[in-house]
Amino acid sequence: MDADDYRSLMSSFPTGVAVVTSTDGDMSPRGATCSSLSSVTLDPPTLLVCLTSHSSTLDAIRRRDWFAVNLLNARARRTAEIFSSPVADRFAEVRWRPTRGQGLPWLERDALAVAECAVAGLFTVGDHTVAVGRVAGVEVLPDVPLLYGMRRFSAWSADTREPAGP
Repeated sequence: MDADDYRSLMSSFPTGVAVVTSTDGDMSPRGATCSSLSSVTLDPPTLLVCLTSHSSTLDAIRRRDWFAVNLLNARARRTAEIFSSPVADRFAEVRWRPTRGQGLPWLERDALAVAECAVAGLFTVGDHTVAVGRVAGVEVLPDVPLLYGMRRFSAWSADTREPAGP
């Protein structure tokens, strides 16, 4: 299978954009942009994210056993780009604060929702690691999500809020 063909396939599937965050051993914040996010089960509330296996964010998740999923709002394209590139101090570029429960990095200005997750499992697939998290708490604000597909960012438009007719 050609990697470019696979990228083309997956870019045809638009998805929301999140920044997964945690803190490392000295409580320094770590984070990475993630578009590989999925609900696993409602009972108990569980989700999964996929991160590159050599990520410092994944190292922090392994040490802390907790992570946060910040679902980005439509105005957060710059934040998505910062957390997907090799910026020396990503958190100096954005406004954030600790979550209420576990003190995980919450991108309060850029996230329309944040979920605190206790690690329920980690397993490696190829060059990525799947982190399964049991959701322990959420904050949700009314806003419009940032989307990514066809290798570009977009926003949910007002005319797509209504379900399509038969």
